[in-house]
Amino acid sequence: MPPSDDSLSPIAPLRRPVFRMLWTTWLMANICMWMSEVAAAWMMTSLTTTPIWVALVQTAATLPVFLLGLPSGALADGLDRKRYFLFTQLWVAAVATLLSAVIFMDVMSPPLLLVLIFANGIGLALRWPVFSAIVPELVPRPQLPAALALNGVSMNASRIIGPLLAGALIASAGSAWVFLFNALLSIGAAFIVTRWKREHTPNPLGRERLASAMRVGLQYVVQSYLIKGVLIRIFLFFFHSTALMALLALIARGMKDGGAGTFTLLLASMGAGAIASTVFLPRLRGRFSRDGLVFRGAAMQAAAMAVMAVTHELWIAVPAMFLGGAAWLTVANTLSVSIQMGLPDWVRARGMSIYQMAIMGGSAAGAALWGQVATWTSVPVCLGIAACSAVLAMAAVNRWMPDAGLEDDLTPKRIFPAPSIPEPPRHGHVMVSVEYRIDPARAAEFRLLMLGESRRSRLRHGALSWELLHDINDPGRFVEVIVDESWTDHLRRFDRVTAADVALRDRKLAFHLGDEPPRVSRALMETTV
Repeated sequence: MPPSDDSLSPIAPLRRPVFRMLWTTWLMANICMWMSEVAAAWMMTSLTTTPIWVALVQTAATLPVFLLGLPSGALADGLDRKRYFLFTQLWVAAVATLLSAVIFMDVMSPPLLLVLIFANGIGLALRWPVFSAIVPELVPRPQLPAALALNGVSMNASRIIGPLLAGALIASAGSAWVFLFNALLSIGAAFIVTRWKREHTPNPLGRERLASAMRVGLQYVVQSYLIKGVLIRIFLFFFHSTALMALLALIARGMKDGGAGTFTLLLASMGAGAIASTVFLPRLRGRFSRDGLVFRGAAMQAAAMAVMAVTHELWIAVPAMFLGGAAWLTVANTLSVSIQMGLPDWVRARGMSIYQMAIMGGSAAGAALWGQVATWTSVPVCLGIAACSAVLAMAAVNRWMPDAGLEDDLTPKRIFPAPSIPEPPRHGHVMVSVEYRIDPARAAEFRLLMLGESRRSRLRHGALSWELLHDINDPGRFVEVIVDESWTDHLRRFDRVTAADVALRDRKLAFHLGDEPPRVSRALMETTV
């Protein structure tokens, strides 16, 4: 039975109590993040007016997500997600408390501010992957686009609320009180997380080793055409769009009668545009392809940057930031839905951590580059260059890596029985051989399937290596060879099977001759013990 229109409405996920509770937590966490960014950026402009130092605030805030995103995702896929999420909130609260203490003692300097903002970024690096992995647990798959759009609303509502609160506190009491209030909000969000009644089910095979889990996460991404396409697009988009965000404090100071209030208003306008765009997203997704929607969003955001490069009038800048915010959420939501639909649950946190790494890596690199370009030239020239290259880059990647438009069915299927042996080996790689008998006349077609989809599937599931052997003396005999890191890792692959893998198995079996299935053998590689 198809879902009702009511169940697919933009606010349908909020009717679910657990989603509503955690969405509120996410809103509070994002308010803290924006308060911190506004206070840090404004404080840096009071410590120095050199553009590179101001831009490096954005780099310090985002670089930890790039550096620590994958380890965080690997941990989130194996640990109790509730406790892990709780820990991240407490970390952010502790750093905010330290920031306020340093300011109260009047010992803040540009390098120390960057160090403390980097420490706050560590908390963000730990938090984002686990929350991204939690969301699909809370809503049915048809409601996932709406749930992700609501997360965007949370992010952008906080883009309004956070700067407004930060601006009011900076004007009335000072930056130290912004960070102190940030700490209190983070503690409140942590308290809400403690009320989430989630039972963690440990994997009977135990938790994956961190290095192995990270390797498997990277392999999954490398072997997925869809995910690689998403990552390239999101990196390019944030690499260029961060020019506006990194230099916005200087742009605000350059406006007529510019000050902290101007900076806050511009940020709030961008957030308002992002929130407003969620009303139109379902219609836009139905009208345009993914690539078409992403390109239009990138072009609109570039146009907003171009306007901000040439105007000093607030009445022009506010609508430009509004449209830029709408474009920002359109691109981010479209690509976020695309990658969530392309990840099975067992690797979701790792996949989303790599997605966040692409965002923050693009933001960190872009902030540093555009800050230096602005130092060499000027802020308007820098924004103009970023706007032009943003459109050209997105057009190029759409032509080079177009969306295939196909989604695999990633529903878990536990239909292959895991092998059992009396004394499982504790160490050493395991080599699995699968022998096929193929009509030589169809060998080329079979080889194409194996070297393409079968190879990618095996490596996505975590295999160390994959080979296809063709018997020189017997043209109808092919042997697929898969090497797993250990016996336990070999068993894990049976828990990772999806409906798409079953369909692929059936396509391979359609080539196999005879009544008996392909012969499977397993051997311990003694040279690795």
